[in-house]
Amino acid sequence: MKLSDIQSKVHSTFFKEHQRKLYQSLEDKHTTIEQLDDGDPLNSKMILNMGPQHPATHGVIRLVLQLHGETIEKVKLDIGYLHRGVEKIAENKTYQEFMPYTDRMDYLSPYSNNVALCTAVEKIADVEVPERAHYIRMIGCELARISSHLLWLGTMVMDAGAVSFFIWTFKEREKIYDIMDRLAGHRFTVSHARIGGVANDITDEAMGAIKEFTQMFPKELKDYHKLLDRNRLFFDRNEAVGVLKTKDALNIGAKGPVLRAAGYAYDVRKFAPYARYDEVEFGIPTRLEGDNLARYFVRMEEMSESIRIIRQCIDKLPKGLVRTDNAKQAYPSKDEVYYSMEGMIHDFMMTDTGICPPEGAESYHAVEAPKGELGYFIQSDGTGHPWRMKINAPSFANLQVLENILDGEMVADTVVIIGGLDPVMGEADK
Repeated sequence: MKLSDIQSKVHSTFFKEHQRKLYQSLEDKHTTIEQLDDGDPLNSKMILNMGPQHPATHGVIRLVLQLHGETIEKVKLDIGYLHRGVEKIAENKTYQEFMPYTDRMDYLSPYSNNVALCTAVEKIADVEVPERAHYIRMIGCELARISSHLLWLGTMVMDAGAVSFFIWTFKEREKIYDIMDRLAGHRFTVSHARIGGVANDITDEAMGAIKEFTQMFPKELKDYHKLLDRNRLFFDRNEAVGVLKTKDALNIGAKGPVLRAAGYAYDVRKFAPYARYDEVEFGIPTRLEGDNLARYFVRMEEMSESIRIIRQCIDKLPKGLVRTDNAKQAYPSKDEVYYSMEGMIHDFMMTDTGICPPEGAESYHAVEAPKGELGYFIQSDGTGHPWRMKINAPSFANLQVLENILDGEMVADTVVIIGGLDPVMGEADK
């Protein structure tokens, strides 16, 4: 026998023995070669649990991500970790007593929540609001819109990697807090609106601060545009990311800037005007792309429109009462309470019983909050607290969009896309 034949036979024997040991090893592990996934030999598919306690998901929200490598194949959304039952609380409070709870729903825009509740109660109880109160409310709501969008902008840019920008947006937000302190007596949870009007008139000091802000803020906004509009890193992180089609946005029920960035120009202030929005001029910023970048441009333009609205409100602000002069519908002024027995009785009755809409009446009224349509549905049993109250919160509706737009995206873009939707869990987990 030739040496080469001997070597070949040895190699063959060695290979067969090695193969036998390999198969035996696989059988010991209850695995066979045929059970391995040829399409995913490295087992790169995995389930990733993101949240609810996460530093950058904008609240206590849980995402279950099915990943193939770094690509998201499927998303399941899990909310309810901040559930406080505010709708049931409302049914055990008078309408005015529930006001401070609205501050703590979308806690980034408390003034809009106050006005949303008041306008819903005023509709079902047929309450007339003085003209001056309408314009003060509009000024407060638009300042709240800017404040909310500034926090969104700072956090979203920070999610994209630029930490210092967050500090710049908060500098302007602090100015709005100072204005709210002068206007309502509180910086954050203001509870300034009252059924029938507002708690107090706007002071000269507050008016001066508002005028100064409307003069200076457009310059800051222009600087934001200079820094971000042509920034390649910011563009790459947001352009064609988290795309939401118009049809999908309507089917899902998206609201506010999320809906308008997908090409549907719906704004409650235009289509169902409340307060005196039908007496001021403003546009509805809309984009067609439906991606994260489009949502950025819509909100940036909305801040400019809010400044435009505030300036018109200041010019049109009439003199007169800031709360209806009907003792059965609104709290009396403090001068009446302190120096009049009748005023003290009315104050006690409003606190104890509150305003009583007609028995069996029901109504729905919505405002355009910074995150979209915020509506209150009220059913009355004739008492001073609602028989049923349901809250149509924009963040609750917009969160549904995540299961549509995250599929097919990179896992690294998850937080940026959440930031682009701008949810707040205080009103989603209601």
